[in-house]
Amino acid sequence: MSAAKAISGNLFGDDPAFQVTTRQVTGETISVLPPLPLAGPYDYLVPEGLSVQPGDFVEIPLGRQTQRGVVWGKARGDVDPAKLREIYGVLQAPPMADVTRKFVDWVSAYTMAPQGAVLRMAMSVADALEPPKPIFRFTLADPAEGEGDGESSLRMTPPRKRVMAFLRDNPPMEQADIMRETGAGASVIKGLVEAGVVRRLMVTPPSPFDDPDLDIARPHLSDAQERAADMLCAKVAGDGFSVTLLDGVTGSGKTEVYFEAIRTALEAGRQVVVLLPEIALSAQWLQRFRDRFGVEPALWHSEVGQARRRDTWRAVADGSAKLVVGARSALFLPYANLGLIVVDEEHEHAFKQEDGVIYHARDMAVARAHLGGIPAILASATPSLETLANVEAGRYERVELSERHGMAVLPSVEIVDIRQDRPERQRWITPTLKRRLAETFAAGEQAMLFLNRRGYAPLTLCRACGHRFQCPNCTAWLVEHRAWGKLQCHHCGYQAKAPDSCPACGAEEKLAACGPGVERLYEEAVETFPQIRIEVATSDNIAGPKAAAELVNRVHNHEVDLLIGTQILAKGYHFPMLTFVGVVDADLGLAGGDLRAAERSYQLMTQVAGRAGRGERPGTVLLQTADPSNRVIKAIAAGDRDAFNEVELSQRMTHGMPPHGRLAALIISGKKENEVDEAAWRIGRAAPRGDGIVVLGPAPAPLSLLRGRYRRRFLIRADKQVRLQAMIHDWLSKVKTPGSVRVQIDIDPYSFM
Repeated sequence: MSAAKAISGNLFGDDPAFQVTTRQVTGETISVLPPLPLAGPYDYLVPEGLSVQPGDFVEIPLGRQTQRGVVWGKARGDVDPAKLREIYGVLQAPPMADVTRKFVDWVSAYTMAPQGAVLRMAMSVADALEPPKPIFRFTLADPAEGEGDGESSLRMTPPRKRVMAFLRDNPPMEQADIMRETGAGASVIKGLVEAGVVRRLMVTPPSPFDDPDLDIARPHLSDAQERAADMLCAKVAGDGFSVTLLDGVTGSGKTEVYFEAIRTALEAGRQVVVLLPEIALSAQWLQRFRDRFGVEPALWHSEVGQARRRDTWRAVADGSAKLVVGARSALFLPYANLGLIVVDEEHEHAFKQEDGVIYHARDMAVARAHLGGIPAILASATPSLETLANVEAGRYERVELSERHGMAVLPSVEIVDIRQDRPERQRWITPTLKRRLAETFAAGEQAMLFLNRRGYAPLTLCRACGHRFQCPNCTAWLVEHRAWGKLQCHHCGYQAKAPDSCPACGAEEKLAACGPGVERLYEEAVETFPQIRIEVATSDNIAGPKAAAELVNRVHNHEVDLLIGTQILAKGYHFPMLTFVGVVDADLGLAGGDLRAAERSYQLMTQVAGRAGRGERPGTVLLQTADPSNRVIKAIAAGDRDAFNEVELSQRMTHGMPPHGRLAALIISGKKENEVDEAAWRIGRAAPRGDGIVVLGPAPAPLSLLRGRYRRRFLIRADKQVRLQAMIHDWLSKVKTPGSVRVQIDIDPYSFM
């Protein structure tokens, strides 16, 4: 039995949990893993005369149901063969590749999620396992082959003549096309087929994805871009695993550089997957891809319809989809011949999945690249500290782009102390920000106001009795969305009509909106600049790729003067005439107990600032803050990323926090608070003790009630040499919890709520 060991580093080690085995089926018993939250595969018998190989998709009896699964290897042998049931049969679908099964095993071991739950992500389109429906086309029968004898005896009506003349001059066509071009009905074509004059051909449906055009001339690259592209292409052309950080300032042309690496992989006949943090908002990226390769890539995200998802899954499995662009789940597609993985904006926290199988797509992309022996490219202007630590340790390589492309230069950054430069009462735009906006509009340029808070106001309270509107399902205030006339919870989606009076004391006209959201900022901007064209961009009003593309086109065509939005505006957009960015509340993400609050705020505001001055005109960024001496604010203003990272890494090292240590979280939740507390107490009593391990908790989570479930948390900090997964497994195996209580494990947590 051979084993593929995981790579070294903070993600990988010698933990047996990370060792993946390759199994061969040689007997009449096999193990089959269904896409259900099961710890491992079940044993089955193979009917006599049926050939089954590892990776085959099969139908199996499971309880009283028929279920589909994947042949995982030889039977485990822990069940008497006489008690085993037979599989029903093998599905006519390309088998799951060995590397994909290894990846499922690895992700399950690392995240401590059930194997079947991970497999479900790789089998997310059930009907893709069905054979595609054939396509029927029609052509004239060939008299030389003894066909078409019925033509002489057939009464040739005008419709029949038109059909035959059309088919004589065209290749085999589908019935709908023939009817559209000739005006003939379906009965006419049927009659010709029955007479033997026309043949009906059954053909395999073609791939919905065209091959990229690799002969399109690439855009001009600067000397620095050329050197970076050559280094990445060399990695792709080489044989083996590697991870390269493409570290370039905003506007430096990282996309065009890694497009060259993609081209190299495609030339070699390999598939490529590009992970984007906000696939629904990637209109500009997709247009740049079409310009570079002449075709549409295969898209994979939640907005893609079921039929298209089925076709994409099949095309990925048979290798006809050469390039996939998708959200984090695209990593689990059944690639036939994957040759390159690109993670764009690798620092983005959107790559961390918090529900179901809890994983970070960036880290899993590195694991997938290692298991497949292929290169991975991580691209960002503000790399994560984990990635930078891997670069410093020599596990990853770095390619740098330190200047913007062409004539563009990085924007200047100014700080406004709102304690000195105060906005008017119930207003949020300072006099300085107002003046700079007016100057921008007068120059015929565009501006952006950034506030990372959806809705009108984050809190509504009664000035008479102090009542605050809270979600009944979550420990959270209801956010007012005045445009909808509703109060909404941004955690569970609960909505209520905005009341006219206080439900606690009945007072009228005493409800006060507290704090600003983007809707309130829009209201103020309209009052301040009534003549300019203003658009708001949030996840509330951008409902998918089409809406995002339309907004991008309006801004690019200068049909918008002022763009107001949340963090979705920080995703790599390029607007040449946008020269000014105002961050309304730069302190918003700096408070609280989030380990990564400083890093996250620095990354977000740097990315937002990077939207300014990407064309020929210089850009300016203004940060409104009540704490101008904060090291994050000062680092952004100085443009000194290295100094910020050095301090942040030093602080993490002092406290043994990632990337210098390891973290895991246990979330205990249930519908009944007493049951959750009892289970958390029992788990806490069994908590491990020893050197290199600190267990904090149980404690109520900051969101102690979420979607109607009470929550308690443990936080485990461990030294890097501790086998964290094995320790947690041993710990939890000593405690029995009721079925009504759920215990979730989050390895490398990014959320502490």
